[in-house]
Amino acid sequence: MCTDSLAIEYITRGILKSLPIQNPLAAAIVLAMAAGAVTGWLWPQTAASLTLISDIFLRLIRAIIAPVLFGVLVTAIAGAGGVRGLGRIGWKALVYFEAATAAALLIGWGVVVVLQPGAGAVIQAAPVTTTPTPIATVLEQTFPTSIFDAMARGDILQILIFCLLFGAAAGSIGDKAKPVVRFAEALTAITFQFTRYVMWMAPAAVFAAIASTVAQSGQGVLAALGKFIAAAWIAQLLFLIFVIGGSLVVAGVPIRSFIRCAQEPFLVAFATTSSAAALPQTLEGMLRLGVSQRYVGIVAPLSLSLNLTGSCIHLAMCAFFVAQATGMHLPPSQQLMILLTLKLTSKGVAGIPRANFVILSGLFAGFGLPPEGLTVLLGIDALIDPIRTSVNVLGHCTAVPVIARWEGDKLRQPQ
Repeated sequence: MCTDSLAIEYITRGILKSLPIQNPLAAAIVLAMAAGAVTGWLWPQTAASLTLISDIFLRLIRAIIAPVLFGVLVTAIAGAGGVRGLGRIGWKALVYFEAATAAALLIGWGVVVVLQPGAGAVIQAAPVTTTPTPIATVLEQTFPTSIFDAMARGDILQILIFCLLFGAAAGSIGDKAKPVVRFAEALTAITFQFTRYVMWMAPAAVFAAIASTVAQSGQGVLAALGKFIAAAWIAQLLFLIFVIGGSLVVAGVPIRSFIRCAQEPFLVAFATTSSAAALPQTLEGMLRLGVSQRYVGIVAPLSLSLNLTGSCIHLAMCAFFVAQATGMHLPPSQQLMILLTLKLTSKGVAGIPRANFVILSGLFAGFGLPPEGLTVLLGIDALIDPIRTSVNVLGHCTAVPVIARWEGDKLRQPQ
């Protein structure tokens, strides 16, 4: 039940469980970051020679990007029955998801532009040269001539376009596509496990990246990372207040009732850093809010894969933070293409361990952003993950009553 005593219990459990030490891998990453900073400061010559470890880690992550995108997107789109299988509620949900994730990306981008957390980091990276490309050429080159060629080159936009169309086609032909969909599901499971294996190398990679960065750039990078953590929390709170709060007000959803019934999934997400772990509480809470089971059953599962607003904020912030920290100038057209790419790649990857890192690896490879900043950001991810995941879950909770009200449904009296 949505009671004060239950809320107090979850607050206590959430505070305790959200500490990085509760997650062995997160604890190891945080400790590796601290050890790397000390090593880079005290033994800079030794630290500068450690980049091989982080380079190998990045190569393994990039190796899994194409299989992940194919498996996840084809499974998600074909599982929905293609474009005809969504129905009116599903289409309205998609419209809302696209608006919410667009707002999230813009907030993440705007906070980095205004606060400039990467301005003093001076992360050393290999020089990346880019030449202006006409917009017509850019649009033409987003469409693949061969999916195998696109995967070999790591062209993330071409992979996305192919997977979206392939998934829609598979979903539209019904039973004939079942073998392909089962293959995509198996591929997804394998890639998730592969990523888990690779992520156990993350502490060593973070240690090497932080040590070499501090050795080259001094303490300025540590101050910049502190600013980035603060900016990340500010961006998530801005989204909570203006986008989630505004959506509830416009839809006519009772704010106090919503808070009482959404606080349980919010705190579970904060404690576990898992959107999927909070799904049962999300469903139960929205039913108690008075939303019809019809909307809860359709919108909430879709939102789990397609409405990752907290992650979208973080993805945009990471991309532009690294651009700032490496002194890379991005013209407005390239910034727009980065945001559009993040909008697509954020779909359907909620179950991937450290999914944001996998997505950013593909983005950086596709847009010429230096990858050296990624392992540095991975070191502070455990300090941002709780609020990012909690905002994802609040986005799922918000979508359900908003779509119900959009359909003209009158919420029953909350229980």
